[in-house]
Amino acid sequence: MIEKLKPEPAIQSSKDASKIIIEITGMHKWFGAFHVLKNINLKVSTGERIVICGPSGSGKSTLIRCINRLEEHQEGKIVVDDVELTGDLKNIEIIRSEVGIVFQQFNLFPHLTVLENCSLAPIWVRNMAKAEAEDLALKYLERVQIPEQAKKYPGQLSGGQQQRVAIARSLCMNPKIMLFDEPTSALDPEMIKEVLDVMVELAETGVTMLVVTHEMGFATAVADRVIFMDEGEIIEQKPPNEFFQNPEHDRTKLFLSQILAH
Repeated sequence: MIEKLKPEPAIQSSKDASKIIIEITGMHKWFGAFHVLKNINLKVSTGERIVICGPSGSGKSTLIRCINRLEEHQEGKIVVDDVELTGDLKNIEIIRSEVGIVFQQFNLFPHLTVLENCSLAPIWVRNMAKAEAEDLALKYLERVQIPEQAKKYPGQLSGGQQQRVAIARSLCMNPKIMLFDEPTSALDPEMIKEVLDVMVELAETGVTMLVVTHEMGFATAVADRVIFMDEGEIIEQKPPNEFFQNPEHDRTKLFLSQILAH
């Protein structure tokens, strides 16, 4: 067990250092007696693209789930777009309407068509007219390159196509922030590239992105910053070239030697 790390000063991107869209200060999270997140300090600038990596059980997914209150933190402070995440349901609703999340599993409604899956939230949350919401859904299905699947049901699509629908569904809410929780881990190898290609294109639009992934090629191509977590702590964070070529901590070096060997 290493000595408890002091919080690192958060590295800010040059994208828009004047506007911090996510700020996490001294955040802790427990599952019962298990201390899953320990003293997390993180600032994310508007438009910044961050890849979070680390071994299984290091707290990566829990961290991004805390950012829109899918998991509740017990200590510390999380502020998203100037709104603090507390137990206040109104604040939670405000943040969730601005933060899209894509999971490992696609979480599509099997009884709704692709078009209905994508247009549902704009209708119910944004009070958008059905025709307008469907037009918007088709626009984003076009962006993820599957407009021809609009009338099909999720069960009729491949895994890669379903994940692209899940991304389009999140984009239909026009989020300021997109969170991705290992979005390719449930996919067959041949389907991974099609989803990563969509994410690379999305990154070029300037949306703020936090991506939990082991796809280091994606990190190199897209990330402004790579964050390495282990045992619930942020161990190291650097721009990708520095992260891969000059890791400082032994735990980072061990992780990279294992993952890059595959």
